[in-house]
Amino acid sequence: MSSDSLRRDELLQVNVQLGRELSARTLMFHAAIAERVGLSATEHKALDLLSRAGPLTAGQLAEATGLTTGAVTGLVDRLERAGFVSRERDSSDRRKVVIAPNFEKMNQEIAPLFEGMSQQMVALLSQYSEQELATIHDFISRSIAVLKAQTERLKSEPP
Repeated sequence: MSSDSLRRDELLQVNVQLGRELSARTLMFHAAIAERVGLSATEHKALDLLSRAGPLTAGQLAEATGLTTGAVTGLVDRLERAGFVSRERDSSDRRKVVIAPNFEKMNQEIAPLFEGMSQQMVALLSQYSEQELATIHDFISRSIAVLKAQTERLKSEPP
C-alpha cells in the first residue's frame, strides 16, 4: 500500500471519528438548550422543525420527526402547556388542526441561547475560502441525506 493511500485511509478514519464527536457534541448542546427551557431534546428538535417549516398537522409533524402520531400528540400537549405552540384551525381547511409555533416565545427564550454559538460558527466559517465553503456545504448536505436514509432504514426494518 502506498503512503498516499495509507494517508487517505487514515484521514478517512479520523474524519469518521470526528463526525461521531461532532454528532455527540451537537446532541449535548441541544440537550442543554432544551433543559434550560424545560423541554426534552425531542421536544426541542420538534419545535425546531416547526420553526423552520411553519404550522404542520400532527401527521406532518409525525412524518417529519419519525415519531408515531400518538407520541406526537403527547409531545404537542407538552409544547402547548409550555406555551411554545398552539393548536389552530387550518385557514384553508377548517376541519384540519395545525400545530403553530409561538415565534415570540421562541425568540424570547430560545434564540438568545444560540447567539454565542451562531457568532462563533460565523467567525469559524469566515476563515474558509469560497471553494472550501462550497466543499463544506456539499459534505453537510450529503451527510444529511445519509442520515435521513439511514433513519428511514432503521424505522422500516423490524427490530
